[in-house]
Amino acid sequence: MLWPIAALCVMLLVPFSSCRGEEKEEKAMPPTARVEAEEEVYTFQEADNGAGPLWCYGSSCIVRVGKEVYISGIETLPEAKPLNNVRWLLFRRTGDGWRQVARGEGRTREPCPLACFQDDTLLLSDNPTLTGPEERNGPARPEIHVFSASAPDAEPKTIVPSWEDEPPFTEHSYRSFAADSQRKELILFQNVGYTHAEWTFRDASGRWSAHGRLKWPWGAEYPKPQPIRVCYPSVALKNRAVYFCGVSDIVEPYPEWREYKRKLTGREWDYDFRRLFFTWSDDITTGKFHDWIEVASRDKTCGWIFPCDLWVDDEGAVHLLWTERALDERLRDKFFPGEKQSHALMYAVLKDGKIALKRPILLVKEGESGPIPKTGRFQVDDEGRLYVFYYVEGRDENGEYVSENRLTELLPDGRQTPAAVVPLKHPFRRFFTATWRSGSPRSRVLDIYGFRAGDSNALSYARIHICGPTDE
Repeated sequence: MLWPIAALCVMLLVPFSSCRGEEKEEKAMPPTARVEAEEEVYTFQEADNGAGPLWCYGSSCIVRVGKEVYISGIETLPEAKPLNNVRWLLFRRTGDGWRQVARGEGRTREPCPLACFQDDTLLLSDNPTLTGPEERNGPARPEIHVFSASAPDAEPKTIVPSWEDEPPFTEHSYRSFAADSQRKELILFQNVGYTHAEWTFRDASGRWSAHGRLKWPWGAEYPKPQPIRVCYPSVALKNRAVYFCGVSDIVEPYPEWREYKRKLTGREWDYDFRRLFFTWSDDITTGKFHDWIEVASRDKTCGWIFPCDLWVDDEGAVHLLWTERALDERLRDKFFPGEKQSHALMYAVLKDGKIALKRPILLVKEGESGPIPKTGRFQVDDEGRLYVFYYVEGRDENGEYVSENRLTELLPDGRQTPAAVVPLKHPFRRFFTATWRSGSPRSRVLDIYGFRAGDSNALSYARIHICGPTDE
């Protein structure tokens, strides 16, 4: 049983292991937290264009600049036809609640991620279409709108990134936007088809001083060898080093599985999300990336993997977080009978390009009771302590339905503390955080934005204070 956290920061006395098989003598105490705000930000109308308000999963649509918190949302344009039938909205948290302070003028398909510097700079990544209102899809031009965080009502400055040659960008950008707030530098990735991602780097002087192409890993083992498009990545920029971790996203590469799925769904296509890849550049200005590393795979049993987050600590170790499912149960009887299902929130540490640690934060195997982990994010405080905030849903050992957010701390020796329930009135089932990868500061204040359990068209915010020894 997980004991809920009290509204005040009171240390929990009954430890609970959130990872099956953890040692009984675990003495680390679970973290505690105080929920300081739960608020609805805005509602939206489905655009039916294949994207949604949180579609830019690896980036973030919430940032904190000092005491200011901003959220990027989308507005569906009823007179416009999909796919480019939304525009971005910018919201600011005030003493009276959330206020819309800016709105995009062009049409686009996807949500627009945010980044920031802690010198009052707020940045929004846009990808407006260049097509007419009657066209379904076509070319787009990436832009970045630069606001003053203290005066967001003022007209933003719009800058156009420089790229290698003239990439054929479209409304399907799959883009990643990350900032190094200390150096005041930016990196932007944007996919081109199924072969590579274009990237461009903006240095502290304001110059787009480096750009190039990140080619996808090669799937030589498939029946028909092909590039393995990598999507929804967590991307970080730190001291000009770039870190990139995403999931395979290609049309089902195995003909027998593709045909079987077609009979089940009636669709001629189905995409795999089964292999987690990582690469990095020691210095992005050189344009060189290391060879791809396959961190995890569920390819043998047609499983599922999705990246959650990435953190680079002060010693240079890379911490990764993702969810995975062992297999596609629809295919089990025919293609891999006897295989067991499992659901996990997974954690790994990479040092010098090698996997030093890989284990579950929470693992639920077939036949075991307990709610299933759905998604999670890292939170790093100003002392470098590393936490995981995550969502679980399902039935507990008593058969009771559980839908809750949990918090655990990852300790320097590789262990984790027992997890505790964060006492939100409305838990978040899908969410962004104000992450360091977007330029927000390390903090014990956890800013959350996303969908709460039970909500389908409302986007909400919560502020959670992770308590330390000096908190009352």
